[in-house]
Amino acid sequence: MEKVKLFATWSSPFVKRIIWALKLKNIEHEIIYEDLANKSPELLKYNPIHKKVPVLVHNEIPICESLVILEYIDETWKDARPLLPKDPLDKANQRFWAKFSDDQVLPSFYGYIMKQGNEKEEAKETTLAHLKRVEQLVSEKKFLSGESVGFLDLAFGWLAENSRPLEVITGLKLFDEDTFPNLCAWRDKFLEVPAIKESWPDQETLIAKYQEINLSKGK
Repeated sequence: MEKVKLFATWSSPFVKRIIWALKLKNIEHEIIYEDLANKSPELLKYNPIHKKVPVLVHNEIPICESLVILEYIDETWKDARPLLPKDPLDKANQRFWAKFSDDQVLPSFYGYIMKQGNEKEEAKETTLAHLKRVEQLVSEKKFLSGESVGFLDLAFGWLAENSRPLEVITGLKLFDEDTFPNLCAWRDKFLEVPAIKESWPDQETLIAKYQEINLSKGK
């Protein structure tokens, strides 16, 4: 019998991708929530390099890094709902934009939260420029991955889940319907997918998390 464990924290956008993928593919799994201020010996054993979540443990074999884990899940459970397209060019394209999410878009959001003065304004402009590129990705498609939720939607899922809390904290209207109609439509459809909706954290809890970041940045 296959045994699947996921080492996680409730608020990590990288963890949430894996939970969504496991639910979409109906893979039975156990979630082990970690206190990153007091990491368990198991987490340190399974991820001795980065010592962070998420870590998927499949039959006692650990797989680390969220995008790598998503591909592993898709390749291992092939008969379940596919996440990545079969066409090599389409697959490469989705991998590229997923990396763009992690390397460019997400850091710009956190930069906007953490920075002050002119640097904050620069971060805002960078964030909005990134969103314009993502807006173009959704054009004439139901989801980022196509007609159904897939790899690229899970990669950008943090954006849908965190957009409203970030607006409350920063005052920046991230998803203005006039400027980003495609992204607004995508967010609303994405958050209504049952596997996504049932894993969605309470918005007030997310707002409190970002308020805590705001308070700590001056320390």
